[in-house]
Amino acid sequence: MQKWYQIFHRSTGLSPYVWVVFYILPFYFIFRSSSTYEVASGIIMILLFFGCYLLSFLSKGWLMYFWTGLQVVISILMTLLFGYVYFSLFLAFFIGNIQHKAGFFTLYSIHLVTTIVAVNFGFITQKANPVFITQLPFVVVSLIAVILLPVTTYNRNKRDKLQVQLEDANKRISELVKLEERQRIARDLHDTLGQKLSLIGLKSDLAGKLITMNPERAQTEIDEVRQTARSALKEVREMVTQMRGTKLEDEMFRIEQICRAAQIDFELKGDPKLTATSLMTENVLSMCLKEAVTNVVKHSGATACTIAIEPAPTELVVRVQDNGSGVVNETTCFRGNGLRGMKERLEFVNGSLDIVSEPGMTLVMKVPNVFRPVEKEEGK
Repeated sequence: MQKWYQIFHRSTGLSPYVWVVFYILPFYFIFRSSSTYEVASGIIMILLFFGCYLLSFLSKGWLMYFWTGLQVVISILMTLLFGYVYFSLFLAFFIGNIQHKAGFFTLYSIHLVTTIVAVNFGFITQKANPVFITQLPFVVVSLIAVILLPVTTYNRNKRDKLQVQLEDANKRISELVKLEERQRIARDLHDTLGQKLSLIGLKSDLAGKLITMNPERAQTEIDEVRQTARSALKEVREMVTQMRGTKLEDEMFRIEQICRAAQIDFELKGDPKLTATSLMTENVLSMCLKEAVTNVVKHSGATACTIAIEPAPTELVVRVQDNGSGVVNETTCFRGNGLRGMKERLEFVNGSLDIVSEPGMTLVMKVPNVFRPVEKEEGK
């Protein structure tokens, strides 16, 4: 969290020190004066401005505003006495680097008003300062810089700060994605291996007890343990394959095979080749479709299943419809692990899952599309 006195970025680069090179310029205006007193006072003001300028970058809080105020006074005196208006450029650059909003607008207003008043007063008393007429174009350019430079610098620094915050947010999102993926893997491992490992443990204990009392029964239990272990290994391999990412087009082929094996008429509407959907979103959508069709095969008693893919400019809608028994209570249907897991996966990619009970049941899955510039879309 930014403190109120932290008005500058941590690093302003070499810019403040490059500007110091131009401190040689005011001596040209000073030594044009014939009065020794004016020359001495001008040199003192230059050195004082130089010291205040450096102290402003090194100070915090009210001290920074104090040194900046002295710079404004010196800039006005140099403008009125020697016609040197270019100290206002130094102040314009410095004020633009102030991050504190109230401090920026206060100093910007004071500096802008005092510079305009001092320049106009110099033109009114041009007999005392004829240099204003000879350098009129440069004075006008300086006034424009006094108006635009602080605002431009302030907005650039604000944009850079927002960019840093955006990068931090992206890193945070990346960490959250990794955390969610770990939780998903843990959930899948628990669902895949938990029951089978428990079964293997129970049957192993039973075989150990029967090995002396009933060797044939013990051999049967050991064979079942072996079969269960192989089944668990197969499921783990399938799960690892799914983690590598599944294209919707490939998943449709497997879904059609499952429906054909279950003697369910399958119909696909739309193109499964997705062009405006991210790979992670497509993988999540493929997993949810697999779960949805598995529910149709196991629990719905349906004889027909239709999957409709409906692309839109901002989102992709996928409908899974069957002519089975439907749901009794739509408010409690998400209590099951299957539908709840689908809903959580879709919400993770900013999608949604809705259930419509007609006759049969329709699952409506919506996921956002990847943003594409207008130029690229027109070029297709």
